[in-house]
Amino acid sequence: MYIVVTKNLVKHFNKGQVKAVDGLDLKIKTGEIYAFIGANGSGKSTTISMLSGYLYPTSGSIKIMDYDVPKDRKKVSRYIGIAPQDYSLYNDLTVRENIEFFAKLFSMKKKEITIRIDELLKILNLENKRDTIADELSGGMKRRLSIACALVHSPPIVLFDEATVGVDPVLRAYFWDYFRKLRDEGKTILITSHVMDEAERADRIGLIRAGKLIDEGTPEELKQRHNVASIEEVFIKLSGGEYIDE
Repeated sequence: MYIVVTKNLVKHFNKGQVKAVDGLDLKIKTGEIYAFIGANGSGKSTTISMLSGYLYPTSGSIKIMDYDVPKDRKKVSRYIGIAPQDYSLYNDLTVRENIEFFAKLFSMKKKEITIRIDELLKILNLENKRDTIADELSGGMKRRLSIACALVHSPPIVLFDEATVGVDPVLRAYFWDYFRKLRDEGKTILITSHVMDEAERADRIGLIRAGKLIDEGTPEELKQRHNVASIEEVFIKLSGGEYIDE
């Protein structure tokens, strides 16, 4: 079953002069990790913004759990957790207060919020930072807090936009272990990245360039299809011989 479906999704800026997303067809299955891989500026974040209802498409359609987005944005919002590329945190609030704020947006009960905050702080190794002001956290800890805020209401769909950007390899490996745990619990994860080796860890990959999906499949399918040893080589081959960090 597909839980996220887009058909001929288009987003233009500057009166059509910039085609950020150009005829994108996506089908993401329930309970899978789908990695949306491409260079900076290829349309990944714009797609995430449209899926979450923050940006209106120029044309095309989006269905999430059979809801039309952005028409049914309010209905579908409770089923989605979003960890944006730029931290969506309140720097003058503590770690606990940030998570609590997002929990209240989803009308969670006080007891439920307390239990959930304790769970997330433990899982994301933030227990000793509970009362630390967000502005005093390191980049890696801010990333963990952003993920906690996205997951506080236990959404079945989680959108991670460059979730591992700027974190060290050890923390990146920890995040991916956690993403797989979420998947095994039945959650659907869409993660964007411009780091090609991230793709190897996903169940399926969509390669995007200049707003277009240029290929899709499991890591092994893509490598076998193009007779190469890595996803980076697949992307380079499809991009005319070079990988451009746009």
